[in-house]
Amino acid sequence: MPVTLARRGFLGAAATAALIAATGAAAQDRVMLRLSAVQSETDQRSIAMLEKFAPAVADFAEFQPYWNGTLFGQGTELEAIANGDLEMSITSAQELATFFPEWSIFTAGYVLQSAAHQVAVFNDPLMDPFKQRVEEELGVVLLAPMYLGQRQVNLRQTKDELTVSTPDDLDGVNLRMPGTDAWLFLGGALGANPTPMAFTEVYTALSSGAVDGQDNPLPTVVDAKFYEVTNQVVLTSHLVDWNFIALSAEVYDGLSEDHQQAITAAAWDAADFGRENQLQKEEELVDFLREQGLEVYEPDVAAFRDRVQGAYLDSDFARSWPEGTLEAVNALGN
Repeated sequence: MPVTLARRGFLGAAATAALIAATGAAAQDRVMLRLSAVQSETDQRSIAMLEKFAPAVADFAEFQPYWNGTLFGQGTELEAIANGDLEMSITSAQELATFFPEWSIFTAGYVLQSAAHQVAVFNDPLMDPFKQRVEEELGVVLLAPMYLGQRQVNLRQTKDELTVSTPDDLDGVNLRMPGTDAWLFLGGALGANPTPMAFTEVYTALSSGAVDGQDNPLPTVVDAKFYEVTNQVVLTSHLVDWNFIALSAEVYDGLSEDHQQAITAAAWDAADFGRENQLQKEEELVDFLREQGLEVYEPDVAAFRDRVQGAYLDSDFARSWPEGTLEAVNALGN
């Protein structure tokens, strides 16, 4: 079309055609960033990505998020990035541990102590070999850590039917866990019968009694409306859970240095924003859950900590932990 219009000599049309061509070229230069994640659009991680990350990269990238596992299912996102079928995900230490056993140290109960501790660990040189292996062997760059929250045990039974004080009280309880070895081990370490299940199936399973409970941070309990089909929350605080904003290394390496810095800064802005909101939300949700009729109480946390840490130290997971790493992580929390 531009050739035909030029021959006709219509300067205005030719200018318009040139503008369209330039716009097309600019569009081609924009980087496509499809993000696949399991959480809903109202989750704090999603809100942070939409409100902070997307606007910050809009000049050079097209950010297209897919929530609720609608593009790739839970646990398949990293492989999709490695295969070149996806650009971004919000991944977990548990998923990374399925590829790299040493990552299981960051999935172990009562290792990370707080949201601030997570940031200190992520930024410390002790994390460099962990990040480097993920990038070199999986083709994934971990841009920033996202605070998911403190995981609590959420049960269908009323407190009259089952009061949880120590891990022994969870004996025989079918506790939904994501279906990786790291997650299932944690469920067993807590004293429960870990039952693997996709996140999207949990609400129905709780409603029908296919499982007795699930473990998640309080914001996830509310966001997924698990309070509608459960009766109590036991504040075990057994895992200060984190996710990571993950980007294809191929995409990252293809960016200019300025755009690499911009996309990293955008990820940190989103992570910081989400962390602040998640911490505030956690403080508010205990009262909300009680208003919904749930019993919310703290068990003997020391008993849970002793049981969980002992289980890890006696397991094959601890054998994969690089020497001195646990001590270095603990020192950053002091």
